[in-house]
Amino acid sequence: MSATPGPIALACRFDAQEWAEWLPALAAALPGDTLVRAGEPDHDPATVEIAIVANPPAGALQRYPRLRLVQSLWAGVDRLLADPTVPAGLPIVRMVDPAMNAAMAETALWAVLMLHRGFHTYARQQHDGVWRQHPQRRADEVRIGVLGQGQMGGAVSARLRALGYRVTGWRRGEPLGPVLADSEVLINLLPLTPDTRSLIDTAVLRQLPRGAALVNLARGAHVVDADLLAALDDGHLGHAVLDVFHQEPLPAGHRYWTHPAVTVLPHVAAQTDARSAARIVAQHLAAWRRGEPLVHQVDRRTGY
Repeated sequence: MSATPGPIALACRFDAQEWAEWLPALAAALPGDTLVRAGEPDHDPATVEIAIVANPPAGALQRYPRLRLVQSLWAGVDRLLADPTVPAGLPIVRMVDPAMNAAMAETALWAVLMLHRGFHTYARQQHDGVWRQHPQRRADEVRIGVLGQGQMGGAVSARLRALGYRVTGWRRGEPLGPVLADSEVLINLLPLTPDTRSLIDTAVLRQLPRGAALVNLARGAHVVDADLLAALDDGHLGHAVLDVFHQEPLPAGHRYWTHPAVTVLPHVAAQTDARSAARIVAQHLAAWRRGEPLVHQVDRRTGY
């Protein structure tokens, strides 16, 4: 690392509102650094050793020949790893923020409570002017499966168990069949890797009990849309709560918008909090500059 730190490049696919939120937060957390937006001609690319990124366009990091560290503002780094122009040996650090873990747990809890207590059914009844009560089960009678037991999956599992739900967590390398067969609500929080892409297909969905629900809070590419719609159409699945999609925003006219057994969220399950994330970025960069080991460095073999 150079004696005089060069500017930090911000390679972020942000709109004007997002820049207005992130720039002040990062500047406040990194008062001794110069922050420059990638692509703007106000700095020498050869002086940049650190890039802070948020889904940068493919090839955006090529212009920095001395780049030594990439810090992602997002928890998911699948798009970054799919960019063949990113050098294989370049360290990439993903965002792990307790505030995001808590937000994800809140969304998962809301989805489970809605499905468990049938609040989506009561919403339809209100729309139709129907007064009808349904049997009410206890939380300890509802079986939940959580795919992924990393930072977010662990937080979700802990929050649900605290309310009495019967939770089974699944980790990569463990048998999946028993978890599926015992899950009335299946929550997906897996990272997107070559092994997990299109994982939730007919073969997986048909192993869930009839009437089960899917809650996808991870990546749209985990799910084969045609297979999910078929399982919903024939009643094998009772409901799906979807926060992520193959194409975002979800295109107008997509069947998910109007399907009576689908709840659509616009990728809001756990939005990154610029204030807390900026502080975490500053902590990571300070530790790296002191020569300390990186935390939450991406393992390219596993994809997260």
